Amino acid sequence: MVAGVQIHSQVSPEAQAEILTDGALQFLAALHRTFDKTRQSLLVARLSAQQRLDAGQPLDFPTETANIRAEPSWHCAPPAPGLEDRRVEITGPTDRKMVINALNSGAKTFMADFEDASSPTFKNMLEGQVNLRDAIRRKIDFELKGKQYKLSPNPAVLIVRPRGWHLDEPRVTVDNSPLSGSLFDFALYFYHNAKELVARGSGPYFYLPKMEHYLEARLWNDVFLFSQSYIGMPVNTIRGTVLIETLPAAFQMEEILFELRNHSSGLNCGRWDYIFSFIKRRRADRSAVLPDRKDVTMEVGFMDAYVRLLIQTCHKRKVAAMGGMSAQIPIKGDDKANEIAMAKVRSDKLREVTNGHDGTWIAHPLINKIAREIFDEHMIGPNQYHVRREDVRVAAQDLLNTTVPGQITAGGVRSNVAAALAYAGAWVGGNGCIPLNWLMEDAATAEIARVQLWQWVRHGARLDSGEPVTAAYVDGLLDDGAVEREVRAAVPALQDEHLKIVRAYLKEQVRGQWPSEFLTSDLMPYLAAADGVPAKWQRSAL
Repeated sequence: MVAGVQIHSQVSPEAQAEILTDGALQFLAALHRTFDKTRQSLLVARLSAQQRLDAGQPLDFPTETANIRAEPSWHCAPPAPGLEDRRVEITGPTDRKMVINALNSGAKTFMADFEDASSPTFKNMLEGQVNLRDAIRRKIDFELKGKQYKLSPNPAVLIVRPRGWHLDEPRVTVDNSPLSGSLFDFALYFYHNAKELVARGSGPYFYLPKMEHYLEARLWNDVFLFSQSYIGMPVNTIRGTVLIETLPAAFQMEEILFELRNHSSGLNCGRWDYIFSFIKRRRADRSAVLPDRKDVTMEVGFMDAYVRLLIQTCHKRKVAAMGGMSAQIPIKGDDKANEIAMAKVRSDKLREVTNGHDGTWIAHPLINKIAREIFDEHMIGPNQYHVRREDVRVAAQDLLNTTVPGQITAGGVRSNVAAALAYAGAWVGGNGCIPLNWLMEDAATAEIARVQLWQWVRHGARLDSGEPVTAAYVDGLLDDGAVEREVRAAVPALQDEHLKIVRAYLKEQVRGQWPSEFLTSDLMPYLAAADGVPAKWQRSAL
């Protein structure tokens, strides 16, 4: 029992006993009491910033931090042990089998994901912590259906992605207020493993998602300083790689690095969430309407500008510029289709390494060989910090360039409806990472699909045939039996009640004045209710 702390779920009691110890809860309470007011104020600031954008104020690089961008002398911390060479990083959720397979994949690092690739049931969150703790101590071997899963002698370096600042953890309250999901995931991993990681020649390394302002990076830095002091660890031991996956953050890359400079291990192109944020933050701008999701590639203007600026910024500050995800997975039983898919991976990775990226993401262990060969051929050393890209000149209008070839088609609308239904239905059922059309999809794809449907309806977009995309048109697809059969084939475990919830949710979304901030926030009450959380704690912060 820890004063002021309440746990509102009895899910996974063994994991609770192992992970939610008195010491860990005391640490969580200390973090919450020190930092949650700041977090809440930063979330309010996001809403205020959106209101200014809706009123027509254009995004630009902050004037108050021009001196930080202009000053050439400051640099980020040198790479921490195990992070000197990150040429291939594999990502995925934290279930036990995935953790072993990813750590054994041959990739340089494994990003264990408590965020977009995880449905945050309390069971998933706590058992994920147990699995990572056991993996660090080389005690994760187990048997499943007669097959033995064992950790290799030289596993990938572990990096953990906690949830974003916008999400609460409703199963635990401190002083009658829900914890931050970010602090919950970070704190439990750090408290139980930081010293063990350092003793084994590594360290507590994190991916930091969904930030929209450099003050949100400052908050993370303050959390790092507090946490290192709390357990008696030397400062600057923690490393954090920031995902630049929101449009506002693209205008503040140097400032974000500056705030975290002594704890920074670079920036990452979170490409799918970036497209989602581009649509959402420009929701009032009719000129920002995009064509079918498949046509918004890394070669279009605003995506290419963002990539080039990120690489230039990181190498200017001597830190890693990480590339994005190749979501392809091997296509079994169709060699021709598989070769076409793998050719896309090769092309994507070649583009990244020749642009100057220091590493890339993959979603499946069998893709490691392809990505590794490309980077080994074109990146001789451990990184490309020396590739300064001083030729790059990116202005605000380049980051806002909406010249995207393509059209809105009936197939594109149908694809978005099916993706949103399948993923969100699986998420409500406790699965946050699913294969769809030979791609390993997480929440980002569903978010693009959701906001595109809203954008097309809201701004009166028309198909290439001339037919308008209306709420009724989307309803017809949501209720279409063929679409449902496609979704059920992709997610065989999808339950009727979950499909009903998501169908009603999407119908409501396309009719809203604005799209809501995150579907994960919107649907979290269903997970919280299933975990036995009282109704007053079920809503997330945003």
